[in-house]
Amino acid sequence: MATDVIGTVRDFVDAHVMPLEAPFLLHGFKAVEAELERVREVARGLGIFAPHLPEAMGGRGLPLTVVGEVSRVLGRTPLGHYALHMQAPDISNTELLLRWGSEAQRERWLAPLAKGAIRSCFSMTEPEHAGSNPVVMSTRADKVEGGWVLNGRKWFTSAADGAAFAVVMAVSDPEAERAHARASFFIVPTDTPGFSIVRNLPVMGEGLAVGEAGWASHAEVVYEDVRVGDEALLGARGAGFAMAQERLGPGRIHHAMRWIGIAERCLELMVARAASRELGPGLRLGHKDTVQGWIGRSWAELEAARLFVRQTAEAMEHEGQKGARLAVSGVKLLAAGMLDRVMDRALQVHGALGMTDLLPIAFWYRHERAARIYDGPDEVHEQVIARELLGRAGMPKPARAGA
Repeated sequence: MATDVIGTVRDFVDAHVMPLEAPFLLHGFKAVEAELERVREVARGLGIFAPHLPEAMGGRGLPLTVVGEVSRVLGRTPLGHYALHMQAPDISNTELLLRWGSEAQRERWLAPLAKGAIRSCFSMTEPEHAGSNPVVMSTRADKVEGGWVLNGRKWFTSAADGAAFAVVMAVSDPEAERAHARASFFIVPTDTPGFSIVRNLPVMGEGLAVGEAGWASHAEVVYEDVRVGDEALLGARGAGFAMAQERLGPGRIHHAMRWIGIAERCLELMVARAASRELGPGLRLGHKDTVQGWIGRSWAELEAARLFVRQTAEAMEHEGQKGARLAVSGVKLLAAGMLDRVMDRALQVHGALGMTDLLPIAFWYRHERAARIYDGPDEVHEQVIARELLGRAGMPKPARAGA
């Protein structure tokens, strides 16, 4: 079954999604949005639309290992995940609603989101505070009669442009003894008074006005006296950080396998360029020892990352997220670094062409360099792994914080 699904997805991507890549790279998401909806209908007809969802919601109920392999195939093109409705942040927001949403929240928000009838965004990072320490947060949710009032500023709220609702993390219990019990998640419809998108953030020179970028965007958002009802609270009060951690585990597998797919495509492009680019009579770029070294090392690093991610996905299925915690940090660290190196080599092999948007390498270089930053920067994951191993070796905790 898994092989059939993956094969169908691969053929679908090649036949229906790849042709949209060039106009997307040159003209942006809005230029292909209408055609993407037609492509999504094709995916529905093939029975591969949102395959990660339970069968009762129209999906295939695929296990995490198979979802990861599908994500790898989709990662070969920037539009792959959107075409199958497996794009961030909707896939993770769907998981939040599936696990913690009330019956009313599932009916109002999850049902249309699962069908791809609406989009959502995730609003957590703040410009004033380091994302590596998420317990430090300024956005507040003050309890009032019948609901909550939210005030704060977020940025890198991905896909806010055109989203129907935001999942927002805000401090709801500032006096809680435990710092990790002070924040909650809220569902905020984007047409609520006080919700406003300040701008779509320009990323390495790429940026479009609000209303023009659509899903492929990262917004700065202001919440100014945004009033929502009690029903807006997602999950338990004060459980925001615990829910965010649960969200991150499968999310890191999704990301890592997408990065594997991107790296595979970059390697394919690198090999094709090296094999065909003439440097002189009878001499191809691929004849150079340096280029051969880049290709060989990229293949080895990519395969190592792919196998590690798959092994970790299997561990999560059998041991749960807690049991696979160390490996989850490891795959995030390893896959993000691998992607960075393979993209850089691919761009270098293509020379000036690699800098243009005639190929997807420059697009990925702009957007996926952040792989080593979001969902925990490399340095945090290095520390998580090191502290666990040092603790197993008997090293005591430091005598004072920061020592």
